[in-house]
Amino acid sequence: MPAAERDALVKKLRAIEKDPYGHHPYAKRLQGSPGFSVRQGNFRAVYRIRGNHDVVVITVGPRGSVYRK
Repeated sequence: MPAAERDALVKKLRAIEKDPYGHHPYAKRLQGSPGFSVRQGNFRAVYRIRGNHDVVVITVGPRGSVYRK
Protein backbone atom coordinates (compact mmCIF):
# COMPACT_ATOMS: atom_id res chain seq x y z
CA MET A 1 0.00 0.00 0.00
CA PRO A 2 1.48 3.37 -0.95
CA ALA A 3 2.29 5.63 2.00
CA ALA A 4 -0.15 8.35 0.91
CA GLU A 5 -3.02 5.82 0.70
CA ARG A 6 -2.06 4.35 4.08
CA ASP A 7 -1.92 7.74 5.77
CA ALA A 8 -5.32 8.76 4.36
CA LEU A 9 -6.88 5.45 5.47
CA VAL A 10 -5.46 5.80 8.98
CA LYS A 11 -6.84 9.34 9.16
CA LYS A 12 -10.31 8.06 8.27
CA LEU A 13 -10.10 5.23 10.81
CA ARG A 14 -9.04 7.68 13.53
CA ALA A 15 -12.09 9.84 12.76
CA ILE A 16 -14.29 6.77 13.09
CA GLU A 17 -12.55 5.87 16.35
CA LYS A 18 -13.48 9.28 17.79
CA ASP A 19 -17.15 8.93 16.81
CA PRO A 20 -17.98 5.32 15.83
CA TYR A 21 -21.69 5.96 15.34
CA GLY A 22 -21.33 9.32 13.59
CA HIS A 23 -21.86 9.99 9.90
CA HIS A 24 -18.82 9.03 7.83
CA PRO A 25 -19.48 9.27 4.07
CA TYR A 26 -16.51 7.00 3.24
CA ALA A 27 -17.76 4.14 5.49
CA LYS A 28 -20.48 1.66 4.60
CA ARG A 29 -22.20 -1.17 6.44
CA LEU A 30 -21.31 -4.60 5.06
CA GLN A 31 -24.10 -6.62 3.47
CA GLY A 32 -24.53 -10.15 4.72
CA SER A 33 -22.09 -9.94 7.61
CA PRO A 34 -21.58 -7.71 10.63
CA GLY A 35 -19.23 -4.78 10.30
CA PHE A 36 -18.36 -1.85 8.10
CA SER A 37 -15.85 -1.01 5.40
CA VAL A 38 -13.87 2.15 4.76
CA ARG A 39 -12.58 2.91 1.30
CA GLN A 40 -9.44 4.71 0.29
CA GLY A 41 -8.61 4.49 -3.38
CA ASN A 42 -8.42 0.80 -4.30
CA PHE A 43 -7.94 -0.27 -0.69
CA ARG A 44 -10.49 -1.21 1.95
CA ALA A 45 -10.44 -1.64 5.71
CA VAL A 46 -13.09 -3.84 7.30
CA TYR A 47 -13.93 -3.07 10.91
CA ARG A 48 -16.49 -3.74 13.63
CA ILE A 49 -17.71 -1.70 16.56
CA ARG A 50 -17.62 -3.63 19.82
CA GLY A 51 -19.37 -2.38 22.88
CA ASN A 52 -20.15 1.30 22.73
CA HIS A 53 -16.94 2.75 21.32
CA ASP A 54 -14.34 0.09 20.51
CA VAL A 55 -13.43 0.08 16.82
CA VAL A 56 -11.66 -3.14 15.81
CA VAL A 57 -10.05 -3.35 12.37
CA ILE A 58 -10.47 -6.87 11.00
CA THR A 59 -8.52 -6.63 7.75
CA VAL A 60 -6.98 -4.14 5.31
CA GLY A 61 -6.18 -4.86 1.69
CA PRO A 62 -7.01 -4.37 -1.98
CA ARG A 63 -10.72 -4.05 -2.60
CA GLY A 64 -10.98 -7.27 -4.62
CA SER A 65 -9.62 -9.55 -1.93
CA VAL A 66 -10.49 -7.91 1.38
CA TYR A 67 -14.05 -9.29 1.43
CA ARG A 68 -13.12 -12.90 0.67
CA LYS A 69 -13.04 -15.38 3.54
